[in-house]
Amino acid sequence: MNDYGISLKRQEYIAIITLERPAKQNALDQHMFDCLDKVVAELKQSLPRVIVLTGAGSKAFCAGFDVNPANPLLKSLSDAMENHDKGPAYDLVYRIRTSTDNLVSLPVPVIAAINGLAYGGGAEIASRCDLRVMDHQAVICFSEVRLGLMPDHGGVVGLTHLVGASRAADLILTARKVGAEEALQLGLINRISAPGKALEEALSLALSITQNGPRAVRHALSVIRKTSDLTKQEALELETREAATLIASGESIHGITAFLARQKPDFPEPEE
Repeated sequence: MNDYGISLKRQEYIAIITLERPAKQNALDQHMFDCLDKVVAELKQSLPRVIVLTGAGSKAFCAGFDVNPANPLLKSLSDAMENHDKGPAYDLVYRIRTSTDNLVSLPVPVIAAINGLAYGGGAEIASRCDLRVMDHQAVICFSEVRLGLMPDHGGVVGLTHLVGASRAADLILTARKVGAEEALQLGLINRISAPGKALEEALSLALSITQNGPRAVRHALSVIRKTSDLTKQEALELETREAATLIASGESIHGITAFLARQKPDFPEPEE
């Protein structure tokens, strides 16, 4: 019986996902990945307008993959290394990556509230979120190469899209630690919070997003996420299609009517 996991709390239009394993710096083992999959499945049934992801306690957002021998996934890793077998290694990496894929592919903004250290897989998950708020005293480190591994939660691709190839190479190949000020300068994060206030600042950011048309946010986010994988012309065509679909939904009727009446808009929830 595991006494740790991942919690899901709803606060009006915001869903808060918390990695609840502070004794292990919220490290990820098989049980944690299973819990994340269940939380994502639950969110798909009733989507919030914004998701905030954070870690329990004040020391860590997430220390990454748990290399404790008790982690069943570590045995799969060890067997693959001992037998020089790429098949099981691929299955393991794919299983780990798809848990993150499923979270960050939900059609609503995902904000990482980096409340403490984010190492290895923790740094990767944060980098793959749409927005990041980082505690002033927190540290990010893509530490995998120190262990003879490489980022495999989608972190190489995600970080490169986020900060560019040269900066991604610097962070991944050196495995150096990055503080909040440098992370902001690099474009790795969006905001710095006062010590102990990362979640509070992330919730404030989330609240500001929920004030806007939920369909508008989703359609704009869809273009933002896909643009880097498309040619400029393909991206422009995608933007046009998304804008047309949004207009046809009628959501702007509520926004424009409220604007003309100098009132706060009351946007209905999108039909799933």
